[in-house]
Parts: sequence; C-alpha cells; structure tokens
Amino acid sequence: MSEKMYLSTRGNQEPLDFYQAILQGIGSDGGLLVPAFQIEKKDLKALQNLNYVDMATEIISTFIPDDVKEDIRGLCQKAYGDGLFPSEVVPVEKAGDVYIAELFQGPTAAFKDMALSLLPHFMTFSLKQKGEEREVMILAATSGDTGKAALEGFKDVEGTCIKVFYPIDGVSPVQKQQMVTQTGQNVDVIGIKGNFDDAQTAVKKAFNSQELKELCNQHHVFLSSANSINIGRLIPQIVYYFYSYMTLVNKKEIQLGETVNFTIPSGNFGNCLAGYIAKNMGLPIGKFIIASNKNNILTDFFNTGQYDANREFYKTNAPAMDILVSSNLERLVYMLCQDASKVQTYMNQLNETGVYEVDANIFAKVKENFTAGWLNEEQVLETIGACYKETGYLLDTHTAVGYGVYKEYQKQSQDQTKTILLSTASPYKFPGSVYQAVSGEKMDEYDAVDLLNEKTKVPVPTPLKGIKDREILHKKVIDKEAIIDFIGEQIKEF
Repeated sequence: MSEKMYLSTRGNQEPLDFYQAILQGIGSDGGLLVPAFQIEKKDLKALQNLNYVDMATEIISTFIPDDVKEDIRGLCQKAYGDGLFPSEVVPVEKAGDVYIAELFQGPTAAFKDMALSLLPHFMTFSLKQKGEEREVMILAATSGDTGKAALEGFKDVEGTCIKVFYPIDGVSPVQKQQMVTQTGQNVDVIGIKGNFDDAQTAVKKAFNSQELKELCNQHHVFLSSANSINIGRLIPQIVYYFYSYMTLVNKKEIQLGETVNFTIPSGNFGNCLAGYIAKNMGLPIGKFIIASNKNNILTDFFNTGQYDANREFYKTNAPAMDILVSSNLERLVYMLCQDASKVQTYMNQLNETGVYEVDANIFAKVKENFTAGWLNEEQVLETIGACYKETGYLLDTHTAVGYGVYKEYQKQSQDQTKTILLSTASPYKFPGSVYQAVSGEKMDEYDAVDLLNEKTKVPVPTPLKGIKDREILHKKVIDKEAIIDFIGEQIKEF
C-alpha cells in the first residue's frame, strides 16, 4: 500500500494520512491540507463511458490509500447512486453557445450537495479506520448553501453533531428557511450578527484555540469542519469537471482531448480549485474564467496578483458570493509555488495588514490559467433576463454572474474555445430576484416561486416545494464575538 499523505500549506504540521486529514479538517498551524504526493494523471479514454458513481470512484481513489478503493465505491454509491440525485447526476444543458453543468440536482438544490452528500460517509469511514471513539462536532460557516447541504448530509449520522453558523441578514429568505426548518437529532443552526467572513474566521479560530482543545480533551470530543477548508469537501468536486467534459465528448460536442474552458461563479474558491486539480490530473482545460459579484476581491487578485481585503463588504442578490476572505485561494498559492514558508508569510501579511501580493513567478502562472470579471446587481438581473429571452434557459443569480462574465470575456478575448459554465443553484433558491429579472416585477419571495413557475414552466425542485410552511426549529441568534464561547459551551454539553 502506497502512503498518500497530506501537508499543511503553512508547513508546520506533521504529515497526516487521508483519514486524519478528513477528521482534522484544517492544519494545526492554521493552514489548509494539500496532497504531499504527486497527483497522477488520469487516462481520459478509460473514464469516457463511466457513470457518475464509477467516475467518482476512479477520481477519488487517486487521493486515498490503494487498498480501500472498493470501500470508496460503496460510499460513492450511497452518496450519488441511491436516490439522493436523479439518475443523471449532473445534466449538461445548452444556453446558446454555453454549456451549463447543472450541479444543483441533489437534496438541497445547490452545488454544495456534490461534496456534502459524500463527506459524512468519508467522515464515518475515517472514524472506523482510525478506531476513533470520541464524538465529532462538525463546525460550518455558511453564506447560504453550505449550511443546508451540510445539515442534510450530517443529519442523524451516528457519532457526530453539527453546528452551522449563518449571517442573519446575509442569506436569501429561501436559504434561511431551508436551514431553520432542518430536522435531525444532532443538528444546530445559529444565526450570527455579522457577515460570512466573521463566521468563517471564528470557525477557523476555533480549531486553533488552546482553550477549546483542552475542553475537547476533557469531554472526549474533537472538532472537524464541513467547510471547503476540509480536503474531503474539495476532492469530490474534482469529479464533476471530468464528468461534464465526458458528457460533451459523448454527445459529440467535442473530441476526446479537445481543450475546453470552464466558467466558475466564485466566492470561497473551492469550486474552482477543484478544477485546477482536475487540470493537473490531465483534463484538457484552457482557461478558468472566475466570476465574482460586487465583492470582487477575487477579480482584483486574478487581474493584479494583489489580494486586498481592505474594502467595503456588500450584501448582494448573489449572497453566496458575499465573501472577502476566500479561504481556498491559499491552497492555490501553495500549489503554484510549492513553498510553505512563502505562503505563511503571505498569510501573516493578510492577517496583519489585510493585504498580500504574490511574486512575479506565481502571478505568471496565475495569468496562464485564470482570467476574471465581475457583475454588479443590476447586471445580474439584466443577464438573467437576457439569457432567458434569448435562449429560454433560466439562470439563478450566481450562475448569471458566471454567464455575464463569460459573455464579456468572449467579446473581449475573441476566444472561441467551447466553455462549460458551472451552475451552482436552482433559480428557485433566489426566486424574488429571478422573477424580477424575467418579469420586471418585484414580488414577495414565496409568491415569486409560484409566479416564476407559471411564467417559465421550469419545475420547482422537490426540496423547495412547500418550504414556506415548514415549522421553524432553530431560533438562536448570537453576536459574532460570542461564537468561540458558544462552541465552548456546546462542547461541555455534548
């Protein structure tokens, strides 16, 4: 058995095996865990005709011990093959000349299901492999979709409990309703007075808090993460890049080996980072077109090489991208330079001044692989309306950011490479904005669901039907400064 170990991007963590990496979630030095081994290139021909479960098994087995491939197949079957998703797990539709990979067919109607349907199985499998008898407390910060998908994934999973923190004014009404009505004996949803970055920063701090570590030891608990800081979130996302590419090959839209571009609506950058890993595994990807909303910190980084978080934070109609601290960018910077001390320096600078700038070598690699743009809120609505009018395809607000940025890129660059846009959510997760975009009328969020359905005939996803009338089960709201203390109290009670 070849050992596949994981290191921290900041270099001060002993190497961990796959199971420890899943369970620990984040480096003990505050860094993110990355493969310490050479990631093998895949044989594209061998992947071409696989169904989603088999493709997931092949891709994911690249990152795990060789002797458990069949176990992983069983976990992938539970996640993707036993009815949580339709038989076509990721349909690829066409809107004009853009191919749209619909990543929102799962149990919560958002792309986070692609990884969070599998992560709880990774977690329980890893607990078993390590003979771990402590209880796991899963912590998650959410800007909207991660929360519900994590809650649904970990609901009633033995040996775990999950705490999800969301900004009370920073998610859509439908996203909030999905979370606060969540059932399950081991789930807890907590509103915070603050934004997503406040929640994410507190969750990261919790993992490195000496006080919480001591409490965990006293109460036989350990903390883990369901956010994309956990490598177990990232690895399953690589699969849909290969799968959507092969769908185009099998539909005879492209030849096997032909280069495509991907457009990715981006907030925390995990979705795109998975694509960059897929490219390193041999998938023929030209450019990644990064799309941001008005919180355009990533656009600025990919255009200048400088990451500057000293800026105003905006609440927008694409709330899952209302983020200024883009965690997974740290992994990209590490992968581009392979120098943990350099990453540590950048992260210290970010912590102390709110700014870091990568060196010329790293930035040259950035420009080779990535381009970026952003849309404001009016442009988001215009894009939804124009796409629906011209192609009949209904975009949600986040996918619209991607579509609009791609159209601008296409115009400016004259790049005619076929492009797959990753669609991150059902339009019914943001019905007020989407209905306004196609009708010109502002409506109550829940009335807009029915009106949108009447107008477009696009079916309402099963997970969102009747959501307005579900009983609210979670009413806690705390100050952002109280998150660490709250977690401490929860450890004592666990």
